[in-house]
Amino acid sequence: MTDPTPTAPRRRRPWLLAAGFAPLALAGTLVLASCSTTADPATGTTTTTDETVSLAAAAAVDPGATAAEVMADNEAAPGEDGDDTWTESDVVDVALSGTGATADSDVVTSADGTVTITEPGTYRLSGDLDGGVVVDTAADGLVRLILDGADIRNPDGAAIAITAAERAQVVLADGSDNLLSDTTSYADGADVNAALWSAADLVIAGTGSLTVDGNGNDGIASKDGLRITGGEITVDAVDDGIRGKDEVQVDGGTLSITAGGDGIKADDTEDAERGWIAIAGGDVTVVAGGDGLDAETDVVVWGGTLDVTAGGGSGASVADDASAKGLKGGVYAVVDGGTVTVDAAEDAIHADNTAHLANGETALAAGDDGVHADVALTVSGGTLDVTTSHEGLEAAAIVISGGATSVVASDDGVNASAGDVASSAEPTLTVSGGTLAVDADGDGIDVNGSITMTGGTVTVQGPTNDGNGALDYDGTFDISGGTVVAAGSSGMAMAPGADAAQASVLVTLASTAQAGSTLRLVAADGTVVATVPVTKATTSLAVSAPSLVNGETYTVTSGGTSLGSAVAGEQVSMGMPGGGGGPGGGGQPPARG
Repeated sequence: MTDPTPTAPRRRRPWLLAAGFAPLALAGTLVLASCSTTADPATGTTTTTDETVSLAAAAAVDPGATAAEVMADNEAAPGEDGDDTWTESDVVDVALSGTGATADSDVVTSADGTVTITEPGTYRLSGDLDGGVVVDTAADGLVRLILDGADIRNPDGAAIAITAAERAQVVLADGSDNLLSDTTSYADGADVNAALWSAADLVIAGTGSLTVDGNGNDGIASKDGLRITGGEITVDAVDDGIRGKDEVQVDGGTLSITAGGDGIKADDTEDAERGWIAIAGGDVTVVAGGDGLDAETDVVVWGGTLDVTAGGGSGASVADDASAKGLKGGVYAVVDGGTVTVDAAEDAIHADNTAHLANGETALAAGDDGVHADVALTVSGGTLDVTTSHEGLEAAAIVISGGATSVVASDDGVNASAGDVASSAEPTLTVSGGTLAVDADGDGIDVNGSITMTGGTVTVQGPTNDGNGALDYDGTFDISGGTVVAAGSSGMAMAPGADAAQASVLVTLASTAQAGSTLRLVAADGTVVATVPVTKATTSLAVSAPSLVNGETYTVTSGGTSLGSAVAGEQVSMGMPGGGGGPGGGGQPPARG
């Protein structure tokens, strides 16, 4: 896809309220659970208290925003043309040794274990230092630190602290191995609190290797933006692995991050153009005790490979006051390319507003939801494979318009529900293309509102218990195109609406079709309309396909034996619509961190 990296700062998002980054509304008035704000539903205004935050319908944005569209509203990542080139004659060599250093420049000084650089320029650091390097300059220009066999261990603070500079770059020299290690503790409230710390925009480039031991807090941190374009970087931190307050972007290199807290974090809460994380390239592996990627605004992936384990993985438990999500965005979570693999104790992908799977290959294992968005979730392309989850896909408004999606869930496979959101708009599921395959122990598809389908293919291997259904909707199921095949239990079985443009049939089986058997839906003239291998005990089959005709009789057979017949269009439900548990039918998800 086209590189969506913004080249200049763009406009502030108009739909983010001054009171904070509230979720967007799709229609009506949206109220979202919160711990710090309350809202007046009549006016859409917010006050800082402790319950909810609200937005009026006028604040709606496109729930199918691509990576390019999301990034167009974000501040540009650090880095300027020409930063990756320099003249060798301008390089100042800094030889580190013991608790000091020597250099042929009076802007490099050394005292009491601290090497200080006071002017912009290019500095090559090599050797071992039992202390720290400080960059402190008020002058305009780039400070470039070339690490070329540098081993810097500071028992009293940061290994490298860029306390003042217009902008900074750390270059990992080709073929070099470098190490940065900091103190085991920082004072409460300390500003400098990472092994590699910068007050300015920071870019890490080059092809060498860098090992960062964040013994006292974070591994690599910038109070502004942080960009990584190359290198083989290994970070092990007691708290966050890599943190850029304004933003973090990875364009290349190989990153291996182990963190007691969050793996990669952007936490600017003051500017809507900031607080984002982007993976544009490279090979990134994150093992985090907290969230894998935690962005105050957006998490956007459009290239490279990203492998995240959060909170010990999908089989682990999480404390009530902890968060262990794979990719977490306060506004957007977008995958628009690349390869993403997540194993998370909570949601694998989570957005407080909108999630969009537009392209790429995504494989998710989750202790809670595979993909969760408080407001809108769109799958428009790529492959999405949720191998383990409590609920596979969850949002108030879900759209499947393309791609190949498969979901395995211990509760509902697809759940369109308000959840923590109270809205005048009913939850919806819209399917217009792509394929969706669901294997669920609860409801296969549970919509606490209405379903609209105009294309695509939906197959459901639903529940075996009669308290749930392969299809469960509270409103209407209007289908005018595409194919639906839903196998499951019969107690709460449903089919698309009898008055829909496309015909449907719901057949209750006279005897249970066991796992491994193949069901065939056969028309009166012997035409096989659908062939359905079932993976679990099945007592009902719902089918909607363009070839079905209302008023015609269809029979389900297995091994040549008739198991039951029904007339298309005559029966929508074996139980009350929405009877599979009502809102959140089939059970409640575990508590969220």
